[in-house]
Amino acid sequence: MVEVDLELILKRKLHLFDMVEVNFQLNLNRKILISSPTQTTIPLIVLYKLYIISLTMASLEGSPKKIQVFMIPFFATGHLIPMTDLARLLAAHPNVEPTIVTTPANADIIRPSLASNNGPDNMVRILTYAFPSVGLPPGVENLSTAPSDESWRVDTAARLSQSTHDLLLRAHKPDAIISDIHFWWTTKIANEMSIPRLTFYPVGLFPQIVMNNLSEIRPDIFSRRDDDPYQCYISVPDLPGPQISIPVSELPFFLRDESHLADIGENIAFSRLNGSGTVVNTFSDLELDYCKTYMKTIDPKIYLVGPLGLNQSKDKSLNMKRGGKGRNDCLNWLDKMPDRSVVFVCFGSWCHFSVEQLHKLAVGLEESGKNFLWVVRDGVGASEWMPKGWEERVKPRGLLIRGWVPQVAILRHEAVGAFLTHCGWNSILEAISAGVPMLTWPLVFEQFINERFVVEVKGYGARVWGGGKRSTIESEKGVVPTEVISQAVSQFMEPGGVGEMARSKLAEMVRMSNDATTESGSSHKDLYSMINDLLKAKREN
Repeated sequence: MVEVDLELILKRKLHLFDMVEVNFQLNLNRKILISSPTQTTIPLIVLYKLYIISLTMASLEGSPKKIQVFMIPFFATGHLIPMTDLARLLAAHPNVEPTIVTTPANADIIRPSLASNNGPDNMVRILTYAFPSVGLPPGVENLSTAPSDESWRVDTAARLSQSTHDLLLRAHKPDAIISDIHFWWTTKIANEMSIPRLTFYPVGLFPQIVMNNLSEIRPDIFSRRDDDPYQCYISVPDLPGPQISIPVSELPFFLRDESHLADIGENIAFSRLNGSGTVVNTFSDLELDYCKTYMKTIDPKIYLVGPLGLNQSKDKSLNMKRGGKGRNDCLNWLDKMPDRSVVFVCFGSWCHFSVEQLHKLAVGLEESGKNFLWVVRDGVGASEWMPKGWEERVKPRGLLIRGWVPQVAILRHEAVGAFLTHCGWNSILEAISAGVPMLTWPLVFEQFINERFVVEVKGYGARVWGGGKRSTIESEKGVVPTEVISQAVSQFMEPGGVGEMARSKLAEMVRMSNDATTESGSSHKDLYSMINDLLKAKREN
């Protein structure tokens, strides 16, 4: 601190550049930067600046220190975006400084949605590390950009990140870690560093409970591996609410492969048991029947902080950036369409349809006679699958978009009457929050389980195809026929049809989802409970 009577010096009416003799010592962060035991001559302006610095440091010394939270998402857009949404919420708290730790190409995905958040008081930092070399081309670091037959390389890269995570965390010494379920090893690192680690789940309680309960009966599943996977139904044990049965073909791969399950399942279970809690992108009113079961059988310490996308959807400019670069041509097109007349068709960032399936989907949408907005992945050559003259024929009532679109803004548009979706959990939450009924077409992972939550548990939609060869494995999938697609879309959109009934069931949940994220809402309370628990851990450490 500067040891001087500045007031006495100023009474001498000296100019700022006059020289004064003082004894002083300047401390910064408990380190002596300048020390003079004898008299020193310096310009008054320098003394004045040092005095202001000392006052600032003194005021900071008595204020609560911010906690540094490192957030580590998995290499998939459906995991990146909700964790980024959570980081934005944490950054809005005055005592939290979140840092997203990811690879360069994945950082590029989230930067647009962070651009409007980087004020001096609520900045989300990004720390990048090299994507492991696993045989993918440079810049391909995400499931959405990896070829479908090489997606396993992304999982391999995640496992190879363990040592890098260890080095980064020990070097930067954060106060807490929130990491994806895939990165189970961060619990061990956190425990060795004596800091909390929270597991982040981008999916809801229902699919987690289903997968957890099915893993308990895996010997039964494996014993029936020679049965017809499309006809071999497995009943989910100990499930509250409606009983659910799922054919083996529609189970996530880790529930069908014995060695894979043993490896991953045991590590995740250990990580959960020894961690500090679980953060879930859902809200209590949506999954009320499953909260108690989850706390009893999986993790007693949970924070339900969703819908995370809804927390951001009030910012219209962010809606245009969330997950990609903003564009509004599709919204302008929707402005010209009648209310609730358009079927929004989007299968998420990880969708790999065959040329034959894309062709049949195009014809099915055309023959349905309904308005539609269809999003296809970049890099899919239209010349390979698009029927001749199709784009011109559907132009008055159909719009094809290649690449990324602002999904939240589209779902909230008055012209949208239905959502043909792959049943990714983020998409389900966004549709529920917007009150848009769903036509379900699951593709991979836990999406077939999510579909049962939408259709069988909640009644918020209907299947496009209930029969045929449906599977989580690409080589087992059957092609959905044109007439099935056409009929499903047209019937769902008919007045008084299944779509209208689903919309009426959604009405109350729309209000509940909005209430959950308000200041007195359940998700807002859980968010602040989580923050307070992390602050408490910091004080006690």
